[in-house]
Amino acid sequence: MDTTADELVSRMRSAGKGRARFLAVLYVAALAAPPVAAMLSGQGRDGESLVYQLGRCCALTAFMILCLQVVLTGRFPLVEQAFGQDVLVRFHRRMAMAGGALLLAHPLLLAAGGLGGELFTSLELPWYIWAGKAAAMLLAANLVVSLFSRRLSLSFEGWRVAHDLLAPGIIMLVFAHSWFVKEGFPGTALAYAWPACAGASLALLAWHRIIRPRLAAGRLYTVSAVRQEVPGVWTLELAPPQGEQAYPYLPGQFQFLTLRRGRGLPQKVLRQEEHHFTISSSPVQRGFVSSTIKESGDFTATMGQTRPGDTAVVQGPFGRFSYLLHPEDTDLVFLAGGIGVTPLMGMLRHMRDTGSNLPVTFIYANRSQGDIAFREELAQIEAGGHPKLRVEHVLSRPGPGWEGAGGHLDQDLILRLCGGSVAGKSFYVCGPPGMVAAGLTALKRLGVPAGRIRREMFSFLD
Repeated sequence: MDTTADELVSRMRSAGKGRARFLAVLYVAALAAPPVAAMLSGQGRDGESLVYQLGRCCALTAFMILCLQVVLTGRFPLVEQAFGQDVLVRFHRRMAMAGGALLLAHPLLLAAGGLGGELFTSLELPWYIWAGKAAAMLLAANLVVSLFSRRLSLSFEGWRVAHDLLAPGIIMLVFAHSWFVKEGFPGTALAYAWPACAGASLALLAWHRIIRPRLAAGRLYTVSAVRQEVPGVWTLELAPPQGEQAYPYLPGQFQFLTLRRGRGLPQKVLRQEEHHFTISSSPVQRGFVSSTIKESGDFTATMGQTRPGDTAVVQGPFGRFSYLLHPEDTDLVFLAGGIGVTPLMGMLRHMRDTGSNLPVTFIYANRSQGDIAFREELAQIEAGGHPKLRVEHVLSRPGPGWEGAGGHLDQDLILRLCGGSVAGKSFYVCGPPGMVAAGLTALKRLGVPAGRIRREMFSFLD
């Protein structure tokens, strides 16, 4: 690896320790600061019941949650390198639900604390109260669309477009409601912090969704090769702009791709589609970066129609699923299912290219022989001795003559393929949700410490 990549490893190792803790504390402090400031200022305290004050505090905290949502998912290196984008997206979803619950509790507590039912039944209300009601309705719609996108048959890109259209409107409505209902929090620090938080959130959202993608579009990568690994699985090699090297990344990370192909292929829902795919190449190969993609939806079903010469907007790298971030792991076990092999393949290729002597047991689960991606290359790496690799294929529907392991990954099978002991081993797990859940359950029953299990969140929408 070159100096730039070494620096990336160093930064991410550091970020995963002290920076993650600092950011977590800072996040909690940001949520707690507005209600604490309001209570200490004595703003509106005369005659207010405790329930009423609690209702106001719910709204103040909810507003901060909404403003910070873009920080969680905006792919900002300061935050992303500390936690990993997949972890941040899931936390983002949980906090969206928490913010929604607080906003919905806000009027209920105000009514119970003294305002009464007229808050819900009267039509003679100030405009900023209606703004608050509109924000609550939009937020509820946003949560429903996010939680039930699959049942609504909404594509990933369709969901994201709806989400992006609703988010700024919700922030502006909540700000207007809270600002004018108390006339700008006169005499308190919130009078300065409130518009600053709203403005910063909208500015970060504009940078994330509009400005940065346009800047990235000025440095297009070019598809240099398209390979079919097994039926329904394709590898795209992408070359950087002429005269440049591919950006530095760690083996196991992922990238976002926006393919520009034309030819009537599906690529737009109000804009070009962007999807996240694991990087399957080794970062030692700086002339290209590759992703291996399984046909699993309207967009990915057309991967085989991608042609050399097509271009793509590439943003990366993201994630913390890499053995380089865990130098304490000296005996590795890879558990992969189906297309979940891709980040692990990137790690194995990097170990091969750097002459690593790490011992690696690779347990690779598929349905049949025809579904095993990279079968020949895995055998070649195993024979080459770098790393010290042992590949164990597991098939749930083996064909005639199969002599390897059969069935599904469970406690007994993992223990047997690990040589009868899991002591001192570190496990890297990646695959479809069902396979990952079964693998984690088996490892827990085997007594593998949580600190020895590295997992890849396979899909942002699971």
